[in-house]
Amino acid sequence: MLDLLDPLAALRRSGGRAVMATVVEAQGSTPRKAGARLLLGADGSLMGTVGGGAVERHVIDHAQALLAGGEAVLVAIDLDADLGMCCGGRMTVFLEPLGGAAELLLCGAGHVGLEVCALASRCGFAVTVVDARDELRTPERFPGAARLLPDATADGLTALLRASGTATTFVVITTHSHALDHELAAAALPLGPRYLGVIGSQRKSAKLREHLRSRGADEAALGRLRCPMGLPLGGQTPAEIALSIVAELVAERNRPQP
Repeated sequence: MLDLLDPLAALRRSGGRAVMATVVEAQGSTPRKAGARLLLGADGSLMGTVGGGAVERHVIDHAQALLAGGEAVLVAIDLDADLGMCCGGRMTVFLEPLGGAAELLLCGAGHVGLEVCALASRCGFAVTVVDARDELRTPERFPGAARLLPDATADGLTALLRASGTATTFVVITTHSHALDHELAAAALPLGPRYLGVIGSQRKSAKLREHLRSRGADEAALGRLRCPMGLPLGGQTPAEIALSIVAELVAERNRPQP
C-alpha cells in the first residue's frame, strides 16, 4: 500500500479518476493473498498487482467498466470455474472508484486566493489557480494546486469552463482588480458553472449586478451569482474569509442535485 500513497495523493490533487482493487479474501491456492492491491488510472496506468496473468486481466476488465461510472463492487473469482486455472483457489476483490474531484477555477493568486487554494485542496477540490502575475503564481506558494495558469482573461476563463464542463465546475473570483472581477464574472455567468462566486462587499455586489445586467444577464442567472460569496461567519482575515468561501463551496458540492 505504501507504494500507492504518492499516486493516490497526485490523483487527489489533479481530480483524476482511478479504481482501487483490493484482495479482501483468498482461499486455497491463489497468486496473491488478502491485502494485495492494484490501482488502475483513467489513463490506463497500473500500480501494484493482485496476481498477474488471467486473474489480473479479469480484475482490470471489471475496473475499466467502473471508470465509466458505477459504485464500488465485490467481485468473486473462482480460479478454476471462471478462469480455467488449475490452482483451484478462490479470491474476492473489492473494486472502489476513486477521484473525480470537483474542479475549482480560482481566479486570483493574492492573499485570499492563497488561503482558498490551501483549504479547498484539503477538502478534495482539484484547484486551478489563474493569475497573470508570475511572481505570485508559483508552485512554492500553491503546493496544493493541480494547475497554475497565466491567462486571467475573460477569453481564458471561457475556454477553461468549456473544457472542464460546467456542471461540476466551481468558479471563485478574487483578483486584484474590480474591473477584472467584472469581466471574468460576465464571461462565466452565461456558461452556468455549478458555483460562481465573486469576493466583495454589498456595494461591490450592487455594482457588479448592474454591470452584468448591462451585458444582458437575466435575473435568473443573477440569482445564481454569489457576491458577496462565502457563508456569513464575520471573518476579516484572509484565512477567515477563505474559510467562509470554502465552507460555501463544500455546502454546494454536498447539496443534492435535481
